[in-house]
Amino acid sequence: MLDYQRVTARIDSRQCASSPAGGALATILIIGLLTGCSGGKASRDESATPPPPPPTEEAASAAAAEPAAQATEEAAAETSTSQPVLNPSAPQKYVVQRGDTLWDIASKFLRDPWFWPEIWYVNPQIENPHLIYPGDTLSLGVGANGQPVVSLERGANARLSPQMRGQALEDAIKAIPYEIIAAFMSKPSVLEKGEAKKLPYVLTPRDHHLVAGVGNEIYVMNLNAEQNSRFSIVRVGDPLVDPDDNHVVGYQGIYTGSARVERPGQPAKLALTESARETREGDRVVSDSLDVPLDFVPHAPEKGVNGRIMSVIDGVTIFGAFQVVVVNRGASHGLEPGHVLAVFEKGEKVRDLHSSTFTILTGDAPRARVRLPDERAGTFMVFKTYDRISYGLVMTADRPLHVGDVIGNP
Repeated sequence: MLDYQRVTARIDSRQCASSPAGGALATILIIGLLTGCSGGKASRDESATPPPPPPTEEAASAAAAEPAAQATEEAAAETSTSQPVLNPSAPQKYVVQRGDTLWDIASKFLRDPWFWPEIWYVNPQIENPHLIYPGDTLSLGVGANGQPVVSLERGANARLSPQMRGQALEDAIKAIPYEIIAAFMSKPSVLEKGEAKKLPYVLTPRDHHLVAGVGNEIYVMNLNAEQNSRFSIVRVGDPLVDPDDNHVVGYQGIYTGSARVERPGQPAKLALTESARETREGDRVVSDSLDVPLDFVPHAPEKGVNGRIMSVIDGVTIFGAFQVVVVNRGASHGLEPGHVLAVFEKGEKVRDLHSSTFTILTGDAPRARVRLPDERAGTFMVFKTYDRISYGLVMTADRPLHVGDVIGNP
């Protein structure tokens, strides 16, 4: 039975004006439907409230905006807990292997790896106890408060007195895969706005060439480097615009090649050793050495974070795990290396086919659209921050991720 309050009709005023009979027929049809479907209530209750007009697309979007805005927070609440939860297959002991990452190790013990600091037992007698090395043994136990704890027993390379290691710091287990981060930083696909303006630049190729490639030499201004130092050459591409306020926060970086310093000075002379495309005047020079500390510990931000994925390495728009992403939140928003954030797939807008009862009767296309809620799709860890942007590595992806997806607290 049709509900009196939900019955709506759309009458073409132009058709009614040109055809009085058509207008009368439509009026009779409406009255008949209201009377028949409500058991004659309209005739018995003269004070009945007239039916509301059909919702416009703008009204429907506004009505859907509030629940859509809350979707990220609700999804995060459903997938997060205030306390660490053990992985059902967590081992009692684990011997650290070469090639492990801290994320891998934390995942062995915890369902949510970013709770690692909550269960990590810090032994103050061990110098820099946060560093873990191949051969170390991690043991799962129970703390004084009844919560799980993981303690560290140094491997064969540890000295008993004093508690120092005979192993290089470079051998310490990294938080996330070193090779992926090193490749991104040495051949950057994004340049932070302030960084792009300060980088050394190509003055001109030698011998009046318009462009340069492998075997050619280039002169570079503002480069203070020793002989044989290696650098990457990057062209400043399209601006990177923050979708929240439309401010330029960086630029797409286009890798053109690698070069070695042949003669320091002002200008310095470099020889191109690798070419992905031609190198031209004005291209920027970036160190190919990794300047990102990877001894941080995964942890969730203390403050609420709500942002977007702006760009992905290699310029793809659909991606998955172990891809480097750029987000529109940075140090000024409280982010730091080691922060773990969730990725939420942005809910799409769909037509509400049942927004108007008379849609079926009149054949009119429904106008209302409803935005579906954001859904949890993956996790990434921040490894470098600037003022307004950060670089992160996708650690898990339950479904394909997209540029424009929402980021928030895990």
